[in-house]
Amino acid sequence: MAKFKQYVLPIAILFGFLLHNLCVSLSFLVPILIFTILLLSFVAVDIRRLRPTLFDLGLIVYQIVVGVGLFLLLTLFGVNKIIAEGVMMGALTPVAASSTVVACMLGANRERVTTFAIVGNISMAVVTPIVFTLIGDHPELSLSNSYMLMMAKIGSVLALPFFIALILQIWLPKVNDVLAKRTNWSYYVWAIALFLTLGQTIHYILTRGEGQWGNIIWLSSLSLLFCFFQFWFGRKYGRHHNDIIGGAQMMGQKNSAMGIWMVNTFLYSPLSSVFMAFYSVWQNLWNAWQLAHLKK
Repeated sequence: MAKFKQYVLPIAILFGFLLHNLCVSLSFLVPILIFTILLLSFVAVDIRRLRPTLFDLGLIVYQIVVGVGLFLLLTLFGVNKIIAEGVMMGALTPVAASSTVVACMLGANRERVTTFAIVGNISMAVVTPIVFTLIGDHPELSLSNSYMLMMAKIGSVLALPFFIALILQIWLPKVNDVLAKRTNWSYYVWAIALFLTLGQTIHYILTRGEGQWGNIIWLSSLSLLFCFFQFWFGRKYGRHHNDIIGGAQMMGQKNSAMGIWMVNTFLYSPLSSVFMAFYSVWQNLWNAWQLAHLKK
């Protein structure tokens, strides 16, 4: 079974491409799978001991400064707004809640990456509605409406497994211990979720591409460069906190489905979300390579 792990991500990508229509029809399963992954991650740590640190603050500041800064810089130089907003979302999109699975397999500190999975998503839910309101692409959406949409989207997936795990640890510790011993299952649950989300991503790229290939080529190329940069810079950042893998995965691995939804809901053109769609492919190819070269 251990040898099979290195092939899981390439298989998910291949079947996601071949069966993308099926993935779209099964998309309703993804929130259930993410809930399961998070619950298995949360029960494996003592939630009451999780505390935000300078590590988390640095990652949050990076997302805001780089995301907003790149958008302003690109628009200042007259870059197409579709591309500028796509690049911005490469930084502002919250960390993937399931990133803890790969990060912990690669040797990251479990408490640290679990803390940022929570703090990072909540922070971006607070910050991004302000950014989107200032950009003004959808003036009919007030700041309060934007907040309600964001909190409903993140809270439904993130808050519920968190509070269930907290209840189990306080009042049903034996049940919590049984689930904690099944943490390795989260990898295979994640593989199924990855198959479905990548299939949806590929379907999205194919259906959005007609007549927009110039923008799509720019978005795909820039997403590849930005994905490489974020994993590289995350390693540099993580080294200062004695967690190279944690820094790389928390900065580089994004909740692309969330990013696509945010673009479609709040920003100028749905086509900008192609940036995050391709980013999803690049980050998972990188994760596949990392896991394939992981020393057993």
